[in-house]
Amino acid sequence: MSQTINDPPPQPAVVALDVGGTFVKWLVADHTGVLHHGMAPTRAADGPERSFGVVLDTVDSALATLPSTHVPVGIGLAVPGTVDERRGVCVYSENLGWRELPVVERVFEHTGLPVGFGHDVRAGATAEWRLGAGRGITDQMYVSVGTGLAAALLLDDRMVVSGGYAGEIGHGGSIEGEPCACGGRGCAETVASAAAIARRYAALTGTPVDGARDVLARAREGDSTARRVWDDAVEVLGSVMADLVRVTGVARIVVGGGLVHAGETLLAPLRDRVRERLTVHPAPHILPAVLGGAAGSWGAALLGWQAADIDLDPVLAAYTVAARTRDSTDETERPGTPRPTEGMFDKERK
Repeated sequence: MSQTINDPPPQPAVVALDVGGTFVKWLVADHTGVLHHGMAPTRAADGPERSFGVVLDTVDSALATLPSTHVPVGIGLAVPGTVDERRGVCVYSENLGWRELPVVERVFEHTGLPVGFGHDVRAGATAEWRLGAGRGITDQMYVSVGTGLAAALLLDDRMVVSGGYAGEIGHGGSIEGEPCACGGRGCAETVASAAAIARRYAALTGTPVDGARDVLARAREGDSTARRVWDDAVEVLGSVMADLVRVTGVARIVVGGGLVHAGETLLAPLRDRVRERLTVHPAPHILPAVLGGAAGSWGAALLGWQAADIDLDPVLAAYTVAARTRDSTDETERPGTPRPTEGMFDKERK
């Protein structure tokens, strides 16, 4: 429909994608909240070109949901792996099979829109720092436990990047154990990621499961193998987190990613495992991400606004209020109940 002189000007909106090894979570947001959201299988097993094709297709699908009252002004992308934000390149992502992929260049060529680009965990950490559980905290760590395992570190209100290698806690540190996709053995990601929990249980029992949440359900029902797999994951996570506290001295750890839906079933024993490994260091506050599994999507949205050169202050103010409102209502939800896209702040037209 063409705009008349009496029509209000179209409102700016961004498309945000959190590209994971299993799913691409997307949302379309304006300056007050979510317009639409969804998810699509990443298809990483079909090769890097196919998975990147899914990204482009998802951008197109998300753009197609924009109402006539809005106009797209930017794209925000958060991806796993070693990411060079300055060049707009994914240097290497083992979960996606991407190597030296010029993500920003190709998405811009496809859409003609400004593209904000970053690491998925750093994007999630930024969202929690600006909007959620880490708001106002100078020194903190964000740990994402999903298909992979990684962290982001903020010290003195600055994100530590170190060439893209900071926070890759899922890899290295061991020379024995199960082979890892990175080429190592016994990496934390082979035990403590959500994907590893499901894979290890299936390998030990010969029974396929529907992800880590299925393993947790079986553990609650008294399955001893499921309990052992779950406890192993918590033990490794606790060890890694305690190591990071000893090095950095952070007082707060925000846990995000898909596994955070387990709630206190994960967090309570995790606090114990970290506490028992510390002596002179105060035990950190370990709490769930306010934005849940959607922290990466919200971080991507902020990247999109930044790429569009839009003033972030009113966006942050509106999103923060909505995040607090959502957090206050979460107590009524059953812990561990997954929500596929975690589309908080929703005003989606059904």
